Amino acid sequence: MSVLPGAEPFLFDAGSDAPAGILLSHGFTGSPKSIRPWGEALHAAGYTVSCPLLPGHGTRWPDLNRTTWEDWYAEVEREYLALRERLAPGTPIVAGGLSMGGTLVTRLAEVHAGLPTAPAGLLLVNPSYFTLRKDAALLPVASKLIGSFPGIRNDIKKPGQDELAYSRLPLKAAASLSKLWKVVRADLGKVTVPIRLFRSADDHVVEPENSATLLAEVSSTAVSETVLTDSFHVATLDNDAPVIFAGSVDFVGSLLAGAR
Repeated sequence: MSVLPGAEPFLFDAGSDAPAGILLSHGFTGSPKSIRPWGEALHAAGYTVSCPLLPGHGTRWPDLNRTTWEDWYAEVEREYLALRERLAPGTPIVAGGLSMGGTLVTRLAEVHAGLPTAPAGLLLVNPSYFTLRKDAALLPVASKLIGSFPGIRNDIKKPGQDELAYSRLPLKAAASLSKLWKVVRADLGKVTVPIRLFRSADDHVVEPENSATLLAEVSSTAVSETVLTDSFHVATLDNDAPVIFAGSVDFVGSLLAGAR
């Protein structure tokens, strides 16, 4: 299945001697287009930035129902380890993500906790770890009977933006996402790396309790949160995007300064 124009993965290479690498992940039903400007801003600061297209994304929504959270995580980890190989030994790598992308890189920090391969820090924009929607309890049954529901895409306050997300919510994949949430929630205490969190005050996809839970349950001591007051869920394409970009560059710079 061909990839939708604009949904392609990206790699912005700053050379093998780049001071840091950044692995970014897009969200559920979304595509790399939703975070490409974020990647461009980090590359402009001198960093090598990569973003994979998650399996089942960027084509047609039925393709997503043929994948699971293990497939999405495996692609994120594969790209993360490939980025480590691309850069000089010992180069710090920061992992970042939007929405479910934030969930996946949080899992990356859990799996690699205490290892030389652990990320140097996490950049998170409206990450998800659960949902408070009552109908989510019906997913295991509904996913066996119905292929999809109408979904929420382009939850963006700024006019004229398109994240290239599916208009349908694939239910089998959504059921798998709920399993990912449980796995990540159970291991949040393993996360010890510095975290820079950006949360939209008005988000129609991910409830604010998700960020509150992250802050309460991780073991990281260096954590900062910025509340975005002029953006909806896809904040990396919204009015507060410059705040995210500048804050991300500052965060990576602070990690490098601390390492020195």
